[in-house]
Amino acid sequence: MPHFILDCTEQILKVREPREILQEVFETAFETGLFERNDIKVRLNSFQHSLVQGGDSDFIHVFGNIMEGRTDAQKADLSKRVVSKLKEMFPNVPIISMNIRDFEKASYCNKTMV
Repeated sequence: MPHFILDCTEQILKVREPREILQEVFETAFETGLFERNDIKVRLNSFQHSLVQGGDSDFIHVFGNIMEGRTDAQKADLSKRVVSKLKEMFPNVPIISMNIRDFEKASYCNKTMV
């Protein structure tokens, strides 16, 4: 926990190496102080086909899945930092966005918990 899943067009991967993108999101999330380094997971999905703004616009969207308990202000800060970092890396990409979803402690389970 947490999981950051990036969806983007394939073109994004021609501008920067996937590992660099993953590392920058990882470090940005860590720098918020909300997560332990060993808990952060970042994945990337690229899409060959998409319809964005009625055409072929490039995009990056980050789905942040974190354990409940952070304040709205902390979540907003996390989103703004990640989007700012990606905007810095990809100044010509028209759509860069992020949303955060909370995992509920009551229903979350991983293999170390069973």
